[in-house]
Amino acid sequence: MATQLTKGERFNISQAAPDLKKMAIALGWEVTAAGKSYEIDVSAFMLGADGKIPNDQYLVFYNNLQSCDSSVLQSIPDKNNPSQEHKTIYGVILERVNPEIQEITFVVTIHEAQKINANFSNIKNAFIKISNLDTGIELVRYELQDNFSLETAVEFGRLYRKNGEWRFQSVGQGYQAGLQSFVDKYCSENSK
Repeated sequence: MATQLTKGERFNISQAAPDLKKMAIALGWEVTAAGKSYEIDVSAFMLGADGKIPNDQYLVFYNNLQSCDSSVLQSIPDKNNPSQEHKTIYGVILERVNPEIQEITFVVTIHEAQKINANFSNIKNAFIKISNLDTGIELVRYELQDNFSLETAVEFGRLYRKNGEWRFQSVGQGYQAGLQSFVDKYCSENSK
């Protein structure tokens, strides 16, 4: 049985699954009729100890589906599979993650939200879950409960290292921002 987290809670993955080598991190949601036209983007920012990505190849999103160390890979949702229509899955191979990377933050944004007057009020039942990629066993899940009526971006959660162990924190923080705001926040001049 997967551990259910509430907003802000932390979960020690390394203690719960000490032999874990590969994980699947799934982010999903349902959209209302008004949200059917939204183009929703999921991004993973792989951050160093300074809170910045070391180079732009550590931003894994629709335009770069794999990190340069081959540790994080974003799958393309199968539009013909209704269960995958509103879900993005990342595969993470823990032993390949560059030791310089201390955190992987998962952010969901609505493409051109201001232009189309969109927000997360039309996106419901959002979740992020982590499973053992080899066995399919779900380890931890966070179901976002907030009603994001003004927000155009949400940080779902973050995977991070502490004392040599991998941990997960449920975040659920909404922003009135787009993908570019996160790029500006997490990219240093050296990473471009």
